[in-house]
Amino acid sequence: MLLKLIDPNPAFAPKESTPLPERLITGAPNFKTWAQDVAKGERIHTGVWEATPGETRSIKGETFEFCHIISGLVEITPDGGAPLTFRAGDSFVMKPGFTGVWKTVETVRKIYVTVS
Repeated sequence: MLLKLIDPNPAFAPKESTPLPERLITGAPNFKTWAQDVAKGERIHTGVWEATPGETRSIKGETFEFCHIISGLVEITPDGGAPLTFRAGDSFVMKPGFTGVWKTVETVRKIYVTVS
């Protein structure tokens, strides 16, 4: 299908996970992912992701990620940079090579598109 609706409140069960131990900074965040579309030979992923409060290292590697915050509050601090705050309605891009700290202040839910 060439037009895909991304449901911000999917009815199906999410994949649940926690951060890799080497990326956990503080707290005990839990992650939920509702993958909704995969395209271009597994290179492009789209869906909804949710995280409970905590702080982790964010390392994009070769991945480009677009995020649109649906609810909650996060603070992202690029390595060597100042913290940026994002809340419901905000959108941003993390480009390949991005590294920094992702701090979920209030449980956050976002629509994501990743390209690797």
